Amino acid sequence: MAYIRDKSEELTGYQAGEEFRPSVDLGCDFVMVYGTDDTMPERIAQYRDQGYVVHLMTGIAWGEYQDYLDGKWDGRKHWDEGQVQRDGSGVRHNPTVPYMVPTVAFSEYLTERLKTAVDAGVEAIHMEEPEFWDRSGYSEGFQREYEIYYKEPWRPQHEDLDVRYRSAKLKAYLYCRTIGRVGDALKEYARVKYKKNLRIYIPTHSLLNYTQWKIMSPEAALIGIPAVDGYIAQVWTGTSREANVFEGIYRERTFETAYLEYGAMQELVKGTGRRMWFLNDPIEDLAGYTWENYRYNYIKTATASLLHPDIWHYEICPWPHRIFEEKYPRLQPGIAEKIETCVETKESKPIPPDYATLLSSMFQMFGDMEQTDISLEGGVSGVGIFMSDSGLFQRTFPDGIVTGESIEGRLRGIMRKNSGNAVDEWQERTLMEEIGGDASMMYDFVQSPAFPQFFGMALPLLKYGLPVRPVQLDNVRRFAGYLDDSRFLILSYEYIKPEAPDVNASLLSWVRKGGTLLYIGDGSDPFHKITSWWRQSGYENPAQHLFEMADMERAPKDGSYPVGRGKILVWNMLPARLCLDRASAQDYRELVRRALLECSVDWQYRNDLTLHRGPYIISAVMDESVHDKPKVFEGLYADLLQNDYRIITRKEIRPDENAILFDFAKIEKEEFRIIGTSARIEAAEPLENGIRFRLKTADNIKVFVRVRLPRPADWVYAADEEGNRVPISMEWEERTRTLMFSYDSHARAVYVTACLP
Repeated sequence: MAYIRDKSEELTGYQAGEEFRPSVDLGCDFVMVYGTDDTMPERIAQYRDQGYVVHLMTGIAWGEYQDYLDGKWDGRKHWDEGQVQRDGSGVRHNPTVPYMVPTVAFSEYLTERLKTAVDAGVEAIHMEEPEFWDRSGYSEGFQREYEIYYKEPWRPQHEDLDVRYRSAKLKAYLYCRTIGRVGDALKEYARVKYKKNLRIYIPTHSLLNYTQWKIMSPEAALIGIPAVDGYIAQVWTGTSREANVFEGIYRERTFETAYLEYGAMQELVKGTGRRMWFLNDPIEDLAGYTWENYRYNYIKTATASLLHPDIWHYEICPWPHRIFEEKYPRLQPGIAEKIETCVETKESKPIPPDYATLLSSMFQMFGDMEQTDISLEGGVSGVGIFMSDSGLFQRTFPDGIVTGESIEGRLRGIMRKNSGNAVDEWQERTLMEEIGGDASMMYDFVQSPAFPQFFGMALPLLKYGLPVRPVQLDNVRRFAGYLDDSRFLILSYEYIKPEAPDVNASLLSWVRKGGTLLYIGDGSDPFHKITSWWRQSGYENPAQHLFEMADMERAPKDGSYPVGRGKILVWNMLPARLCLDRASAQDYRELVRRALLECSVDWQYRNDLTLHRGPYIISAVMDESVHDKPKVFEGLYADLLQNDYRIITRKEIRPDENAILFDFAKIEKEEFRIIGTSARIEAAEPLENGIRFRLKTADNIKVFVRVRLPRPADWVYAADEEGNRVPISMEWEERTRTLMFSYDSHARAVYVTACLP
């Protein structure tokens, strides 16, 4: 029966830095105990005693590592290994915790510290967020690493293009080295001492987010580290609400950004056999938002994560104590302060009961997402936009290229002026005039967190219902057949660079077999001038090498060029310009639509993405799209975003809304089926005249369960594990043959017996 499984499957889990309490007994499979302080072994024991599979999570870029920094570990102080920016100030996670330059000594320290978790019996270790900030790179520790790696004197990264690119590339490499060293050592330790196969996972933001936020980190490079067994895609409201520009409007687009972020993370496991958990967060790190805002954005990100059917493992939330025990909104004194210092106000409230129940339902539903009957409405697939780890390395231009005046203030001013989805002609014209006609201003725009080079190509397609996905350029040379399920790919070397010429060779091999490649770029990116394989081979940029290999001119005009059984389309346009106004976005959409038609793909503009995933329907209707009409479903459904899983025959989803439905047409022949539950159903035991369920969830949750039965129940009785009667309500729904019952949880297992005549 759906939902009932062994926790060893590890389909769902969460991370927690505090001790076990009934408020966080959320009924997932595993718990990642966070941190390596002296309480860690006891916390591991607490969660294991509650029946959870236990992992350990710790920060690999930052943490409470004062004994290392202060010299207590090896007798040498290591504060010179903290990340430092140009003005000499440290890059800190909080006032006493620096982001680290991951040296060899630091990897040895982490290894010794994490052995205590292996000794405590954890099944896996997660080293989260390998982060090296783009603005850092001036510390003594980094200077040493630069001189060792490049065998030349260190130079400040703001001096020229070469040193900027090389410094950024080194930052990502250093974390690859550390992850590999620590992972290998811990796996060997676990095998030698305990004859145990320890697993190593890397929780990391998406390549899209790290590129937006200018944080150097290995992404596709993690694939090349043998010790790594998988990842957690750290995508949530805090990353996905980062504003971007579409048709001249700068604003938050949480659903669309999250969809693209999860898509980028999916590529880390494609063809590898490794595991990926998709993270969702019911709130976020910033504590100043209302519960309504958190709920709105949670549904956006959760829906986006469910639209990627190749992933069915989830981190249901980070830090459940702060969700179910704290009050919001809170005032946060400063960006460098710890979250714990946020101040409650008279507006601060605990989690609303209906939101707590909804979350509990979602946590259980995530465990039933391994479905084989998958179909995406619209029938269009195999369309991708290339990204690459190299995009991280060119996010900031050195001195002398940009104006030195940040464009972010102007963008945020435009965002504040916008009312809802509207933007008047003056605002749109101003954005075009300020950015479009000034080369230096365009460079400022390109390096802003809006990341217009990528979103300029992605949003015009996604907003009109094309399920475009990021494709990892680095993988075309790693995996034979990586592009086999792609039919139409979009490439620009204006914001990414191919690591070696064989990348272009692999792309052309795919084109010659029948693929269509759209290249967008005008050759204006200053990073084309770095010391590189293409410059050494006599090309001004890597696109010229691609075109010449395809028997085209090095600088072809706009148009379509046959290459084998496929073709290359060329548009000499800077991708960032596609997001500045509506007309440019429309020209781009029409170009893609016509090209897809030539590939026998009929892309009909629509304002939704809708996936049928087994009996589940996941649908997002977008605003700013081809029209503002609602999407309507007619049939027999349970609305899974309603706490009682309300039975409906018609669902209307308006723009900027989402829906998750259970389609009863998919289970017509099933007599027993759990439709929805906000408690974990640990067992369902058939009786001679009925069925008995064992359920458990966190304290103070209003539990709802809807289950299909072969016939109506005469009565339903509930008692907790100590034999105390639990008040319960029930109702029968004849059309769906479902029983819905409800009770209040009090951190004990509850047995519910339904008598069937």
